[in-house]
Amino acid sequence: MAVTACSAVIPTGLPVTSTCPDAAAARTRRSPEEQQGAPVPQSTVTAAPPRPPAPTPLQRLMRRKPVEQLVAEAGRGSDGNQLRRTLTMWQLTMISIGATLGTGIFVVLGEAVPKAGPAVTISFVIAGLTALFSALSYAELAGTIPASGSSYSYAYATLGELVAWVCGLCLMLEYGVSVAAVAVGWGEYLNELLDGTIGVTIPAVLSAPPGEGGLFNLPALLVVLLAMAFLLGGARESARVNTIMVVVKVASLLLFCAVAFTGVKAGNYEPFLPLGLAGVSAAGASLFFSYIGFDAASTAGEEAKNPQRDLPRAIMLSLLIVTVLYVAVAAVAVGATPWQDFEGSEAALAGVLRDVTGHGFWAVVLAAGAVIAIASVVLAVLYGQTRILFAMSRDGLVPKVFSKVNPRTGTPRANTVLVAAFCGTLAAAVPLGQLADATSIGTLFAFALVNVAVIVLRRTRPDMPRGFRVPLAPLVPAIGLAMCVWMMTSLPVITWIVFGGWMAAGLVFYFLYGQRRSRLADADAGASTPHDPEK
Repeated sequence: MAVTACSAVIPTGLPVTSTCPDAAAARTRRSPEEQQGAPVPQSTVTAAPPRPPAPTPLQRLMRRKPVEQLVAEAGRGSDGNQLRRTLTMWQLTMISIGATLGTGIFVVLGEAVPKAGPAVTISFVIAGLTALFSALSYAELAGTIPASGSSYSYAYATLGELVAWVCGLCLMLEYGVSVAAVAVGWGEYLNELLDGTIGVTIPAVLSAPPGEGGLFNLPALLVVLLAMAFLLGGARESARVNTIMVVVKVASLLLFCAVAFTGVKAGNYEPFLPLGLAGVSAAGASLFFSYIGFDAASTAGEEAKNPQRDLPRAIMLSLLIVTVLYVAVAAVAVGATPWQDFEGSEAALAGVLRDVTGHGFWAVVLAAGAVIAIASVVLAVLYGQTRILFAMSRDGLVPKVFSKVNPRTGTPRANTVLVAAFCGTLAAAVPLGQLADATSIGTLFAFALVNVAVIVLRRTRPDMPRGFRVPLAPLVPAIGLAMCVWMMTSLPVITWIVFGGWMAAGLVFYFLYGQRRSRLADADAGASTPHDPEK
């Protein structure tokens, strides 16, 4: 229909009988076809596009987050504020070393040497090679998807939301619960240092683990709060503190090597394989857990200056440095003390220094190194936990408070305070029992998923730019996966039961909260909403 200036409506194809003064003008504006009475197609309203079908329950569980989206939103909090890219390759390396090189090396020889004898050095190399296969996969994905969620984000992009959530639960064990487990032992080493220097110790009721003679582990709470204070100052500032502590604990191990080397006797290396290759393999399996933590740098993907280049280098370099230190310490220790004397020793390195020097001064120095080592582990691992929760919160799977960024410091302040309060309380007042042992299986499960993610991403996105590529893929990731599964099967049944309980509780939370509030669920709901042409 045509509308005249005086709003007279003129049906097309009919003579104009209106007395409106503009009727003639309206007629002259009609097309020749209209004037001749020919039918003219009526205008049509564009039909609304068909509504996409709502995703099925299985599709909701398997929905994946695009890699491009993960990269594009890097560093952005739920409140719009940004994390700050301040970390260099050296600082990233120190984060991984800080998380890996803890108290394990100070006590682990008492468990490993009786199994392998002087060949424990080979066991350390085998354990390092086992970790290397997973480290290569971490290096590729960290350079391709530099997100704070680490293996959680990698799983989200390749294996789907449910698998990513399970991986996030494993990381909470690896980072959150292990912070409490590591902090528990700080009081013991602090007491050794205080006793050796000023002759005063903290009463066991305030320094021993809960359930093991202690009522409230005050040193454990203090070391967590100290780490929290450093983290609240900013990523760059806490990274500097971590670097200083890592340098101190590396120096203490090098000092051990120098002092203990004076007591090395060639006869202590014979026979080199007293328990055969089976003993070497058994010791290697137990030593693998001394390498856990090399993946901590991947949680700093959104605060690294050049993550695609620096994260793969930091992961590989940290693993190399830790392996060299472990092998050097083990070689000197078994050379200075007969391997049979390590049986049942919980402070093997301190015992070696007492045997070599004849007094306890160097043991006190080593205790000081252990105090610094634990504090460094708590700082690096607590940092990793806050960044993993930051990524999960931004995806909507946990409350938004964990992804709010303080604009002044560029850190997730509320996240850091809440995580530190939880871990500190857990360490100080709650008997961890088998939950602490379950951290090993959680870590191995996350490692296994990373190896799978590399294989999947190579098949689905073969042309994607990668800052580092795993050699001989998919063979190397497949070997890494097989080794993780083998390590998991070697763990006690009770550890599997506790791990299963942890997973069950986490899945209940996901189905009641995370699945409903997921940002990908919001996107699905928006796509399924009928299109209104008036909007």
